[in-house]
Amino acid sequence: MFAEIITIGDEILIGQIVDTNSAFIAKELNKIGVSVYQITSVQDNREHILNSLSEAQSRSSIVILTGGLGPTKDDITKHTLCDFFNDTLVKDEEVLKHVEELFQKHITTTTISDLNRRQALVPSKASVLHNAYGTAPGIWIQKDETVFVSLPGVPFEMKNLIKNEVIPKIQETFKRPYIVHKTIMTYGMGESGIAEKIEPWENGLPSFVSLAYLPNLGRVRLRLTAKGNNRELLVDAVNEEVKKLYTLIGDIIYGEEEDETIEALVAKLLTSRKMTLATAESFTGGKIAERITAMPGASNYFKGSVVSYATQTKIEVLGIDEDLVKKHSVVSQEVAVSMASKVKQLLKTDFAIATTGNAGPTKGDSDEDVGTVFIAIATPKDVFAKKFNMGNHRERIVEKSVNKAFELLQKEILKF
Repeated sequence: MFAEIITIGDEILIGQIVDTNSAFIAKELNKIGVSVYQITSVQDNREHILNSLSEAQSRSSIVILTGGLGPTKDDITKHTLCDFFNDTLVKDEEVLKHVEELFQKHITTTTISDLNRRQALVPSKASVLHNAYGTAPGIWIQKDETVFVSLPGVPFEMKNLIKNEVIPKIQETFKRPYIVHKTIMTYGMGESGIAEKIEPWENGLPSFVSLAYLPNLGRVRLRLTAKGNNRELLVDAVNEEVKKLYTLIGDIIYGEEEDETIEALVAKLLTSRKMTLATAESFTGGKIAERITAMPGASNYFKGSVVSYATQTKIEVLGIDEDLVKKHSVVSQEVAVSMASKVKQLLKTDFAIATTGNAGPTKGDSDEDVGTVFIAIATPKDVFAKKFNMGNHRERIVEKSVNKAFELLQKEILKF
């Protein structure tokens, strides 16, 4: 069961925006047993779009397009679909009513125009998919054995359509195999080291189970995937292989994720224990807090953050002793411990994370070499800091440190 994704828009091809839509669509399709065969990006050009549609039809049962559904002249997807299906555009009264209501209730600063009303024009052979958050409807249309779905490129509109319109309709229309994933999170060992250690186990995996290595800065995820027609058999097989994996590398496994990040796992742990968290960030510049607050419900456990980037801010806002900074340097175990303790006390939380380090390219106020970082964790009973060398690339230093901070925090929460 294969699908293809086609993203339409010059802005993607010139790097003006990043195509996050394809990743989201591919993940949602995979959950229901549909494998993505290919992802293609094309210009807002009739011939390019037509060629892509024809090629995709020859390979896949489902083709999903995003973009090019706006009301302006450069958005040509609907007209091109009419060419491909030998169809014409007709006015859909329900879509027109929805567009007019959106302008009346939510887009009060702009008067509705004929351009906006043209969003109600859809191919006559298509089924309309309701776009609750925008004026461009989704379109579902079939040619021979292939279903084509056209969606707006605006991410939040597209996501709502995929979840509430497209996925249910695919499930009703197609008989699909089951795909079962389980991802094991590891920290502290590189991809090649893990591969060498688990090679005999990997070679003995059942034919319907595959392993993928997903390395990132400071961590490696191991994703087991099983595909077949009996879901119960697949789940049992994957769980059995995971048990074997724990006996081989259990010392570096810090959890399992089902489409979850480590910060999501931390969030679950804090929520289930009714415990709270604060952060005091220096060189990470609020990135730990950013990843926490990107998740719904963060206010239940996250009290806030102090981004004390400058040394003086650490002293004046967090209350770090100036003599401590002078004695040990701003990048030191002692300052990291004090930062964690102070922000925990300031925001009255159970846990706190603090980061101080030298991400480069120069040493700044620090005596330590570029790449040296200290990450502190304050718990209900204790506070400690660990020193790490995260290399010499600024972005990698920051990202690896953020991942390491969540890793350290997770281990401490599990003790309570």
